[in-house]
Amino acid sequence: MTQENDIVLIYFEDEPMIFARVEHITADHKKDWFQVTLLVLGLPLKTVTWILREEYINGAEFTMDGKKMRMEKVVSPVPSEKSEDKESSSDTPRKDGRDTAAGGRGDSGDARVITFPGLPGEKGKPRDDGA
Repeated sequence: MTQENDIVLIYFEDEPMIFARVEHITADHKKDWFQVTLLVLGLPLKTVTWILREEYINGAEFTMDGKKMRMEKVVSPVPSEKSEDKESSSDTPRKDGRDTAAGGRGDSGDARVITFPGLPGEKGKPRDDGA
């Protein structure tokens, strides 16, 4: 059942279109209908309010302006058992001072640092904006 603060994937004509977070679900003045306020997770951020029945909130297909729509609750992927064991079995601090129990990866070597050239604060790297 989709509730407030859940992330949903919105489908338009059977194609995934955009993610949104359910901000509020309140009863509408029409019996069995609800006002669903969504924070659309695109740029720019915006909110929309749709008036939907409970079955539509929970994934049943509906139409808007004659177009097929559907909202599907997004369920976070469950980490593999192997990943959980690595993170929970190492409660000792790393040599570099980071705490593996607080979400670090330990010394397993499966983490990767990705740099973004040109960001402010990166020493010795050229910036693309001419500064």
